[in-house]
Amino acid sequence: MKHSDFKIGQFFFSNAGKWICTDIGTRTIVAVNYDRRMDPNGPIGPPYAEAESVFDEYDVEGCSLTIDDVVK
Repeated sequence: MKHSDFKIGQFFFSNAGKWICTDIGTRTIVAVNYDRRMDPNGPIGPPYAEAESVFDEYDVEGCSLTIDDVVK
């Protein structure tokens, strides 16, 4: 994916699982790992009870909107 492909509240996939975008920075993406035990609509927030993770410009290259396209 490209940085411009991300939208706040959008789900995406990486080789570490399913994520929901919570913030978009100039060069980074911040996201919460989506766990099936969460609300089916995703985490409720902000603020989020879950820890957020930061994806830099190298990490976003391995992300995809579909699980089938994730680089493993």
